[in-house]
Amino acid sequence: MATGDDDKVRVGVLSLHNSKETKAILNAVEDLGHKPEWLRQENTAINVEDGELTLEPEVDVVANRLLLSNTEEPAELLGLATTFNRIRPMLNEPEPVLTAIHKFATAATLTNWNIKVPDALLALSNERLNQDRERFGEVGVYKTAIGTHGGGTWKVDLTEPVNPKVGNRQAFLQSLIERDEQRHRDLRVYIVDGELIGAMYRYAPEGDWRTNVALGGDVADATDEMPEDAKETALYAAEVMGLDYAGVDLIEGEDGWFVLEVNPTAGFKGLYQATSRSPAPYIAKAAIERAGGEVDEERVEDLSATLDDSEPSCKPRVAPPEQEEAPIAGYIEEVVVSGTSGSKQTFAKSDTGATRTSIDTSLAAEIGAGPIKSMTRVKSGSLKGGKARPVVDLVIGIGGNQHTVTASVEDRSHMDYPILLGRDILEHYRVDVRRRADRDNPADRDDEEFLEE
Repeated sequence: MATGDDDKVRVGVLSLHNSKETKAILNAVEDLGHKPEWLRQENTAINVEDGELTLEPEVDVVANRLLLSNTEEPAELLGLATTFNRIRPMLNEPEPVLTAIHKFATAATLTNWNIKVPDALLALSNERLNQDRERFGEVGVYKTAIGTHGGGTWKVDLTEPVNPKVGNRQAFLQSLIERDEQRHRDLRVYIVDGELIGAMYRYAPEGDWRTNVALGGDVADATDEMPEDAKETALYAAEVMGLDYAGVDLIEGEDGWFVLEVNPTAGFKGLYQATSRSPAPYIAKAAIERAGGEVDEERVEDLSATLDDSEPSCKPRVAPPEQEEAPIAGYIEEVVVSGTSGSKQTFAKSDTGATRTSIDTSLAAEIGAGPIKSMTRVKSGSLKGGKARPVVDLVIGIGGNQHTVTASVEDRSHMDYPILLGRDILEHYRVDVRRRADRDNPADRDDEEFLEE
């Protein structure tokens, strides 16, 4: 359906990143005959002058695609989204998004509406959390309340104590739900405006138990074969959470289907790979109709058969503002490293030649880093071959910054520093080799460090 300029809805997609999903939604808005606006740092302003409120660029409706889970300051972005929500209609409003990104708040909300979730316990004290940990069995799931792409999720040995926090992040215990499958799997259902767009089974990669596509999990189309009760549960969960679009993650237990998470910024890549169907035009349609516009339903269906994540024509061409200089990390830094059972302050050595951060075996055991996720192959100049090392998730704090990384575990007892900071952390810093936090004990042996292949 052709539309004149007066009939075009101006759809703003609030997204400060460059994800494929954001680009696909913007392109879908244009392909449906309406006007997309990418609300970014380069072009966005809200102005109050003489009692008048104006937006730059001017839009009729906003689709919220802010990524809150992997930012250090989610409250700042929530405030920004709330500001827009006070001015224009918004898809995925801030309040339900805040609930959805907090995994325990999600569990509490769903439980209040009689939707099954795995048994879980969030406690603010160490004593209270460990007092009840045995009810989850010998092995359970341990999660930070806010996390993304599988980060901050561990399968833990509950014969050992765990902490209520990992670094400064609140954590909780959850029952591990597994069935007699050869490979661990769950079900991701993508819903837009109360309609099921597609569903996929996600299978954990070899050596891992988490099914996230970002971690290398495999996918298979489940849209037509998924059980009816799973479908109804997913649709009900999205409705209860108050989200206009969401990826609902479910897992099948002996007692039926349980909701694990409801993701307000779920990715499209895995779903499109599995189903050959993109949610982008459906999100564009929902935004256009929210502002009173019209779309051609057949065109929406046609567009869903492709995932056009090319650079949108509406991407701002204005030069980006100058970025603040990255903080400085010294050659030797004092860090706080955290695992599931504790934290420890120690010295770490910076090595910009190392791809991955590494931690000493004894320290990893002391703080409860792990369990082992997989093995990585590493080498050094002195070895023709390589050696396999286990890798684990841990949180490293430098100054006021927290970094969740997948670190390799090695015996560093013969070295001066139990932690080696690799580029996975140092990419966020400028390294000053003259700065040493251990100035009172300047050990300076030549350690042999291994580099990633």
